Amino acid sequence: MSGLSATWQPIQGVGTLSTTRDGGVSKPPFDSLNLGLHVGDNSQDVLTNRAHVNSYIPNPAVWLNQVHSADVILVDEAFDANHILTGDALYTQLRNQPLAIMTADCLPILLTSSDGQEVAAIHAGWRGLVQGIINNTVSCFKHEPANLHAWLGPAIGANQFQVGQEVVELFTANNPLMHSAFKAQNNEKYLADIYLIATILLNQQGVINISGGEYCTVSQANLFFSYRRDGQTGRMASLIWRK
Repeated sequence: MSGLSATWQPIQGVGTLSTTRDGGVSKPPFDSLNLGLHVGDNSQDVLTNRAHVNSYIPNPAVWLNQVHSADVILVDEAFDANHILTGDALYTQLRNQPLAIMTADCLPILLTSSDGQEVAAIHAGWRGLVQGIINNTVSCFKHEPANLHAWLGPAIGANQFQVGQEVVELFTANNPLMHSAFKAQNNEKYLADIYLIATILLNQQGVINISGGEYCTVSQANLFFSYRRDGQTGRMASLIWRK
């Protein structure tokens, strides 16, 4: 299985893994390491793929029913890992409990405190970003935002993410800095830079240690699933855990 890791400076006691589409058993159009049970793939193939990912992490990951919300789920001693909750971010201080976020164009964001005592994973689609998923997750941390590190995992690139005027207005209405993240096109559409959007929002929360943002799920078809490119397709996962 090929995978990526967060590119922040090594942080003691924190593990990360961001999967690609390679290394699984799913058949086309989900080939091959599809980790989403909700996309129409054979469920046994998906469970086999998840078991393969589990072999690289200390314990089975916590998964979410993701709905493009701003809801953050706290994973603590009372958390029931057998019950799939609905939300779009996970936060924990537990050791050896991986948190998983699935994406196929949306932006996965991994967060950790500089001492590795707190970690979080965010599913950051544009709807969640507008609603405040970054703000809500950062506010879970006991550490000051300046002591947090964020990694922006593989997402749709700035030259591929076309949106309408209504999306631009949602972001820029109360945040003039957001104008820099949108480029007008001749067809009355805009190209949106989701990496820049997230960076602005993180900065405004006081998070300044940010890495990643160099991939494009749409154009790098050999590496990544892309819903916008293919429609019916698989899902990658970005995971983080406190060792």
